[in-house]
Amino acid sequence: MEKLWSPWRSNYIESFKEKKEIETCVFCEAKNKNINDDDCLIVFKSNNCYVMMNLYPYNSGHIMVIPYNHVSSLKQLSKNELNEMMEIVSLSMDALELTMKPQGYNFGANLGKAAGAGIDEHIHFHIVPRWNGDTNFMPVLGEVKIISQDLLITKKNLINSFNELIKRNENE
Repeated sequence: MEKLWSPWRSNYIESFKEKKEIETCVFCEAKNKNINDDDCLIVFKSNNCYVMMNLYPYNSGHIMVIPYNHVSSLKQLSKNELNEMMEIVSLSMDALELTMKPQGYNFGANLGKAAGAGIDEHIHFHIVPRWNGDTNFMPVLGEVKIISQDLLITKKNLINSFNELIKRNENE
């Protein structure tokens, strides 16, 4: 069995241990931002959820599908919200395919702090594009992860891919 180590994530996780109380939810703040703003990492919005790039990505193109509803459990989401989120996960993978041509994906959610959720009070799904050989010696020896593309370039490309897919779906 191969192991994927991500020691660079420990800095991110440790930053939450220091905060006793988060005054505002970053996901709730983000949902009100304009997609075109440079300080906004959202690449797509739908009726019940949105897609946002991860500020601390495992790989280029690491995105999250986040409900507008501020809940910490799947059981707190309506069937409509859950269904739409899964549709948006599929659409997101199509957008990543157009943008980055990954060879696979990691997809899932960390539910609760003990499961590794950095933001456990607002549920969200991660989609991480993967390529054969996308791990190398840098994370192992240097505790450094190489992200090969600027976030804003990836953001622009993903927005274009989502728009293209929506237009295709409307024309079918």
